[in-house]
Amino acid sequence: MVKKIRPPKADSPPAPTREAVLRFIAEHPTKGTKRDIARAFDVTGDARVELKRLLKELEGEGLIERKHRRIALPGALPDVMVCEVISRDAEGDIFAEPVKWDEEENGPPPKLLVIVPKVKRGGDRVPGIGDRILARTSDLPRGYEHLARAALRVIKLLDRKPTGIVGVFKKTSGGGRIVPVSRKQDEMIVDPEHAGDAVDGDLVSVEVHRIGRYGLPSAKVREVIGSMKSERAVSMIAIHANDIPYIFPQEVLAEAEQAKPATLSGKREDWRDLPLVTIDPPDAKDHDDAVHGMADPDPANVGGHIVTVAIADVGAYVRPGTALDKEALKRGNSVYFPDRVIPMLPERISNDLCSLREGEDRPALAVRMIFDADGHKKSHTFHRIMMRSAAKLAYTQAQSAIDGHPDEKTAPLLDPILKPLWEAYACLHRGRSAREPLELDLPERKIVLKPDGTVDRVVIPERLDAHKLIEECMIQANVAAAETLERLKSPLVYRIHDQPTLAKLESLREFLSTMDLKLAKQGNLRPGQFNTILAKAAGSENVHLVNEVVLRSQSQAEYHPVNIGHFGLNLRRYAHFTSPIRRYADLIVHRALIRALKLGDDGLPDGIEERLERIAADISACERRAMVAERETIDRLVAEWLSDQIGGTFRGRIAGVTKAGLFVKLEGSGADGFVPASTLGADFYAYDEPSRALIGNRSGETFRMGDVVDVKLVEVAPLAGALRFEMLSNGRKGKPIGNQRFAKRAERRAKTPPGRSPKTRGWARG
Repeated sequence: MVKKIRPPKADSPPAPTREAVLRFIAEHPTKGTKRDIARAFDVTGDARVELKRLLKELEGEGLIERKHRRIALPGALPDVMVCEVISRDAEGDIFAEPVKWDEEENGPPPKLLVIVPKVKRGGDRVPGIGDRILARTSDLPRGYEHLARAALRVIKLLDRKPTGIVGVFKKTSGGGRIVPVSRKQDEMIVDPEHAGDAVDGDLVSVEVHRIGRYGLPSAKVREVIGSMKSERAVSMIAIHANDIPYIFPQEVLAEAEQAKPATLSGKREDWRDLPLVTIDPPDAKDHDDAVHGMADPDPANVGGHIVTVAIADVGAYVRPGTALDKEALKRGNSVYFPDRVIPMLPERISNDLCSLREGEDRPALAVRMIFDADGHKKSHTFHRIMMRSAAKLAYTQAQSAIDGHPDEKTAPLLDPILKPLWEAYACLHRGRSAREPLELDLPERKIVLKPDGTVDRVVIPERLDAHKLIEECMIQANVAAAETLERLKSPLVYRIHDQPTLAKLESLREFLSTMDLKLAKQGNLRPGQFNTILAKAAGSENVHLVNEVVLRSQSQAEYHPVNIGHFGLNLRRYAHFTSPIRRYADLIVHRALIRALKLGDDGLPDGIEERLERIAADISACERRAMVAERETIDRLVAEWLSDQIGGTFRGRIAGVTKAGLFVKLEGSGADGFVPASTLGADFYAYDEPSRALIGNRSGETFRMGDVVDVKLVEVAPLAGALRFEMLSNGRKGKPIGNQRFAKRAERRAKTPPGRSPKTRGWARG
């Protein structure tokens, strides 16, 4: 009997592409198992092996990660998480955000739609604003793609309400209303018996008193912070919203007042004849660093220089375990606003005893460093000294003298002090160039205020060689501190900066490829590779864009007792030593040097090693808190400044692109505003991640990150620091997407009735 030969099976569909797999994982966060992916692309037979190989390759490149059996993108939402309810829109939909979210690593926290379970008698009530819930992530219902990133299904209502919400009290006939300073929160009502001493226009701190299923939540005034008419109201918003300590306890102030000036005793050396100078901003009130430079007279080091950096000896006044020390650790660092400074230490310490004032004796820790002609450090030594500043100079003042325009004060200092210092800087600069740290060109805006505390103008200060000189001297002193403590096996807190993650690098490569710029995949990653990209973009219309995107690809620097080096500065070991008046991390390094070098009995206490990791985490968090508060204050000031220009047109640049719309940064002021995608035109605009662009589904009209555009200011929320723009420019021509799925979304959205609240229309901080 002849065996029948079966006909060959039809070829199975090929394995999906990398891009298709990544897109599926991003759009279906709850369907990320290998079986889900295979089923979605109808992968069978030999193609399964290819799919498995592809997933392993993507995981090796850091583009995906495994969470138990689920495959997800880095930074993807976890299966289960604790979230806080932040708002409810006019249609009754409830939205929340994760309680724990790393904004520096993953961007702004995602907005999540809360799927409300049917309420049974005796069961959990519907979550209200401020409640915290334990929830499981889920796919969004159709039609909500432009409103939220994912959906949440409530597992348990934790019922933890926030205290200390900050807002403005508005008097009404029935009591009052609270307009929260955060754009994430809705207004609240205040019953007359819960208004306290608040009057109309006061900035107040409130706690949620009662939340019902419908209507506005009820609040109770806890504290009257002050009138919004005061010139310092804007910074007070940020101080209270971010829980920044700003009032020193009496015992701390008493301890500071009782401190006596340090004397020339013990192991303190007399360096008062060395002409050290301070070079700072013209409005600086405390001076914690002084510098001196000279040619090395050693015939064995021709062309070399000696650089001395002296830093205020804060450790002489702030002893471990005292009230001053505990308060400094609680604050972590000073916080700088346009109208005020919230110092880490009381003024008696920061502006008086520790400030390196001109012509006055002050204790300091000094490092004497010797560099060869190429700017490489040959050696260094630390000393505990008594110094006397020869001059207090401003950056522009010192620079003008070097540029040939000395004034009465700098003329006699030019030849003996300033010129040798600049020659020493030229030597250090050669070493810096050889080291190749990351050289980003991102000028910072500075707010100039009027006497009444309102904005006069926004300026971009010129970056002078005087700034670079001080910066490089401080970097070298910080390196010397880390090297000494590591050599002596002393505990310390390093300033660490990890290299970019694989996922961020891959995203950056994809974007740079759209501009014919390449970032190599192979070899050991170094900052110089980014500098090559930046140099190629210099002088082009994309120079600001490339600098911004490279910055966003970087990790965030932090403090830690375990060293991994500093990627951005391209240094193997680095510790903050040069600003102990305003940073607690530097005070730790000072104490470590004092103990390790046996320079006194006020060094690091015994047993500190066990607490350093926790301390490092706390002061890193304080640093991030200060950055947020400073940025929010500038945003609010600029928004208030622009509030009388509604309807005005401005030139700007697209600084960010999301599915929801475009972030536009205005020229001159640097103010950021939002253009909702729904207002761009009749077309549906889909987000193309590799090119950082919104592309019209039918027209192909493209708005890409970095494009220069004209916009009209249509709405301002000064309290939130939020601006909304209308796009006036046409996008560049592009290829239509032609995706029917996007076309259906566009049709659904066209049927959506107008009149949404500002939250759903889209806002951005100013």
